[in-house]
Amino acid sequence: MEANPLTPRDLFEGRVHFEIPTFQRPYVWSREEQWEPLWEDIVRVADSALAAETMATRDVAQHFLGAVVYGSRPAVSGDVVRHDVIDGQQRMTTLQVAIDAAHEVFATLGYDDEAEALEGLVLNSQSKFRGTRERFKLWPSQTDRAAFERAMDPTSHAIAELPSRILEAHAYFRGEVFNWVSGVSDLDGTPPPGTAAARAHALSGTLQDRLVVVAIDLSGHDDSQMIFETLNDRGTPLLKADLIKNWIFRRGEDVGADVDRWAGTYWAEFDGSWWREEIRQGRTQRSRIDIFLQYWLTMRTADDVRGDNIFRDFVSHAQSQTTTVDSAESLLRSLRADADTYRAFAQLDESSPEGRFYRRVIEAMELATTTPVFLWLLSPHHPTTPDERHRALEAVESWVIRRTLLQLTTKDVNKFMIVVLRALSSADGRDLGELIVELLSRQTATSRIWPSDADLNSALTDAKVYGNIRQSRLRVILGAVEQFKRASNPMHEDVPVPERLELEHVMPRAWRTHWDLEPRLNAEEAAARDRLVHTIGNLTLITRSLNGSLSNRPWTDASSVALSEGGAPGKGKRALLEQYSLLVLNKEIVHDHVLEWTEGDIRRRSKEVVTDIARIWPGPDESLQVEALADLHEPVEFTDDQGWGPAHIATISGRAGETLMTVLDALSSTPRRSWSGADFRERNLTSHPHSALGALTTMVRSQFARDRGPVFYEDRGGQWFWSVDDEFADEWNRQRALTRHVTAE
Repeated sequence: MEANPLTPRDLFEGRVHFEIPTFQRPYVWSREEQWEPLWEDIVRVADSALAAETMATRDVAQHFLGAVVYGSRPAVSGDVVRHDVIDGQQRMTTLQVAIDAAHEVFATLGYDDEAEALEGLVLNSQSKFRGTRERFKLWPSQTDRAAFERAMDPTSHAIAELPSRILEAHAYFRGEVFNWVSGVSDLDGTPPPGTAAARAHALSGTLQDRLVVVAIDLSGHDDSQMIFETLNDRGTPLLKADLIKNWIFRRGEDVGADVDRWAGTYWAEFDGSWWREEIRQGRTQRSRIDIFLQYWLTMRTADDVRGDNIFRDFVSHAQSQTTTVDSAESLLRSLRADADTYRAFAQLDESSPEGRFYRRVIEAMELATTTPVFLWLLSPHHPTTPDERHRALEAVESWVIRRTLLQLTTKDVNKFMIVVLRALSSADGRDLGELIVELLSRQTATSRIWPSDADLNSALTDAKVYGNIRQSRLRVILGAVEQFKRASNPMHEDVPVPERLELEHVMPRAWRTHWDLEPRLNAEEAAARDRLVHTIGNLTLITRSLNGSLSNRPWTDASSVALSEGGAPGKGKRALLEQYSLLVLNKEIVHDHVLEWTEGDIRRRSKEVVTDIARIWPGPDESLQVEALADLHEPVEFTDDQGWGPAHIATISGRAGETLMTVLDALSSTPRRSWSGADFRERNLTSHPHSALGALTTMVRSQFARDRGPVFYEDRGGQWFWSVDDEFADEWNRQRALTRHVTAE
């Protein structure tokens, strides 16, 4: 058995052919979980190479991808060297797809040397292998072969089943490589370093020589399967915390510290079962101590810390702070105190702003990416007044709840929290509550905007929330509405809302059984009701036992005379709610709707609940938000030299998110016709055209160094209207039609 650290050049250069056995599982890696983190690591290493070249140094980072296990077959003269992949097939497939995507971009952009170098890592170009599976350096398992061949060979006629993760991965890396090499700025407006040619050279070198796998060759071993099982199932891997502990104590010995005292004073608790217990985080299981260390480092550095980089980032952060015994102990005291704060999160008073934030945002909304900001605000090392801390937490909580209800993306939250941490760290005496409100209010990108009251009223009142938003999250939100109603009237008892309540549709989902009275609804009316019953105005909270009794029964007793199922014969839903529910939410429904509960009642209650939500979670400073949006919307006239050609529009299309694509599709469908926000909302297209167009302006400023995008803005009495000209619309529609045709094929 041989185990060697190998680069892609070492692994794939020459006439080699790795084959993934048919029985191996299909390709399952995804954009969020694997592709994006891998691309970020590739860019980090390429950036390091660019910096090293600028400073004439050889200190260039590498990135460890993990291990691959294979067995080599006996060599045959004139043939490729064949290897059977035993483990690491997901990693090897992704690496091949990423290299080929970069090769394709380099060839398109005219970087022939870089393209040729990468081609040698994905293809065996000898003529004898053309048209055969051996032309590829890697051949996937049966399920993925057609998609892999289609992705890696544009001339292939293989018919792949759609959707395909491999084709999606190839498209993802192709787009990211093109944008990075072309100099497209990130969401914060920061362009990549260097020239396009330098970036292409650095990326090519990174993909060839700066990614590393541990390649384990089991060829000739008597029991390779036993070794494989041991590698995967029987080891107890070291935690990142174990590596950090070892480094800290060795560092302590170097500076003459009493490391035995350190062990008992600062670290002993970390070795306990609570900290080392693995808990679910997203789709993975990780120890609490490793999760805490990741959040703590993110808080301390105000930078993105990835789970697999915790040890390296800790050393980088701590090295300069552990040069003496005193400085090292100061760091350890801070770590210990913040760890105690973190462990006490679950014991926070749920009636306090801190406790509400933890229960609602981190637990119910499952936005653990806000934890570094939460920890910063509660850390004893960042003195804040209670009022400042509460206002800051309430603002972030409102930002999260409002975006959740409007079903806006959470993709960028981790990066945005870094922005928030940097603002907190540089507050320089400012009121932290005001600082966070201002920062959130000034966001204009769709992925970061803080929805206003107008956004809630226009988008949430008729929105389908049940089925689109997790029930656990809706329960928390309706529970907060119940608590708000109790607190708003001193006549109500000030008691907590019971736990483990369940969602209930006032008009049942199966309304056709007892609620479709004569004349019955036609198909269009029935479809509209099917959507309406899932809106916020038709949802309430009840106990599990009452839920079973309510079932789909009619509203009134008179309509329930012949009813036998669900118990309580002759009782309508209203009577049972009145008899058993003590919630203010339900008392209002029962009191105000004696005879019927109609579609009009649902719509009216939706508006009332949305109004309560807006009061519970106050929104942005609208004057600051309007000002920020106006900065993006300042009207200018197009001149002849500001035309938007096919290449410009192709770039915009490649970078546009789903909302911006929808907006530009609509504007291009009627060139020179002005659209307002209300026009988009009435057609159920989007509630945030202004945010998407703001993102477009940011894109064209960074990509094309222009002050304005291709969209015309017109302010009519405080209301914005947007349009595009005929030339842009014609080219946009042409390219979109071509894209749809290619996708359909």
